[in-house]
Amino acid sequence: MALAVMPFMMKAMTHINRRAMIAATGAALILPNRLMAQPATEPFSWERLVARAQRRARAPFAETPLHPGAQAIDYDALHQARFADDRTIWGDLPGDTGVRLFPLSRTAAQPVQIALVDKGRATPLRYDAAMFDAPANNPVKRLPPDAGFAGFRIMNAARDGDWLSFLGASYFRAPSPQKQFGLSARAIAINTGIAGKEEFPRFTHFWLERTGTSSVTIHALLDGASITGAFRFVSSLGADGVRQDVTAALFPRRAIPELGLMPMTSMFWYDQANRRQGTDWRPEIHDSDLLSIASGDGSVHARPLVNPAMPQVSAFAERDPKGFGLLQRDRDFAHYQDDGVFYDRRPSLWATPARPLGAGQVRLYSFPTDSEYTDNVAAYWTPDAAPVPGRRIDIGYRLDWSAAQNPAGTSLATVANMWRGRGDQPDAQRLVVDFAGVPQDVRPDLWTDLSGGTLIKAAGYPVLGQPGLFRAVIDLEVKSGVPTEVRLQLRANGRLLSEYVHYPITG
Repeated sequence: MALAVMPFMMKAMTHINRRAMIAATGAALILPNRLMAQPATEPFSWERLVARAQRRARAPFAETPLHPGAQAIDYDALHQARFADDRTIWGDLPGDTGVRLFPLSRTAAQPVQIALVDKGRATPLRYDAAMFDAPANNPVKRLPPDAGFAGFRIMNAARDGDWLSFLGASYFRAPSPQKQFGLSARAIAINTGIAGKEEFPRFTHFWLERTGTSSVTIHALLDGASITGAFRFVSSLGADGVRQDVTAALFPRRAIPELGLMPMTSMFWYDQANRRQGTDWRPEIHDSDLLSIASGDGSVHARPLVNPAMPQVSAFAERDPKGFGLLQRDRDFAHYQDDGVFYDRRPSLWATPARPLGAGQVRLYSFPTDSEYTDNVAAYWTPDAAPVPGRRIDIGYRLDWSAAQNPAGTSLATVANMWRGRGDQPDAQRLVVDFAGVPQDVRPDLWTDLSGGTLIKAAGYPVLGQPGLFRAVIDLEVKSGVPTEVRLQLRANGRLLSEYVHYPITG
């Protein structure tokens, strides 16, 4: 694997505030069964959806206008509106498939159309102000029948939380098995790492099909200035979390400098290795702490997340990787001390390709943040082969939302903890990395490499009284303003014992 840090792709912060949209539409919104559907139905199939996406790609792009009535629905108005629980879609059926809809609002003003699928027929859902229990002067009451919706979420059987939601652009998210939300996924990433060029294609239509007591298949039509697409999400809730088998047919409208597939987005403010970056009293604040990449050759690369001084893209060259993901590996409550939003319970997200991807790069884009309310990290796969306008792109992959700390599934030792501090010499920095899962009958060798700085010394040793824990201590000199990357791995007699760690440091 080759790694490149590409400052020429750095850009200012351009992002949709996904967190604001989710917070503003967090009220329990439930659609009355007797009001939800128009009588007209139409045939529906995956093949029809793909053909529709292809036809749309041949036509000029037209942005969905903001609904004029949505601007009056602010945070307070949105949270005054309530639905009766017994009017949840599929709420009269057993299991975890009850659907509740998000209405339009100031933060989600572009309508989406939603339909239910049964036996190959699609029935559109129709907005009706009577579905809301809200004050008579609430602007939700004034939206017309053709207003559409902002998105939807799927509830668990107890109706005390949702296990999947789609809201805003092409964003969607699922919680950990501990029912805590964190990072999000996207259907597509367009020019995320290119200054001033990022685009946010959006889902314009959804078709929902109940396929079991804990499973729903979601079909969606994607539309954007550079690309259209048909998506199918076969989604199910299990004891270990949420699993989605994703199939997509994409149709580029024009040349795309950077196409990001299987994208995911998260937040990293600071951790115990970068404590001085935080102004909050809590010891660590992040939704994810590590990018993990399972290479095709059986090795695993670990890139701890950092809050960079300026936007940056790190690119990891791969051929047929087995998977990658943004993990919340640190699950020790004592490291966060947060009994409100529980960062120790945030989900990890792992993407597994359904077929070989060929040559490309796993890219990690990050930009600075000084709060926990901005998603400042994105990871995605970029193929080496540039998209050709008009030529179909097919991709399939599985998404696992879980509490897994090592979803790569290898026996390699993993990064357990990291710290930074002052080295022995003046102006020297020290990096300390603990590896967990080291075989006790093996004496590891510590392999290190450095770019952009000077290695002073490196040593490794088993941690006394902690079976399987091995500590690496590295002192280095870093020049002010010069990007530096430390690379390290445990090996023995030519055999890999641990993940290959890439850690960026700035002076």
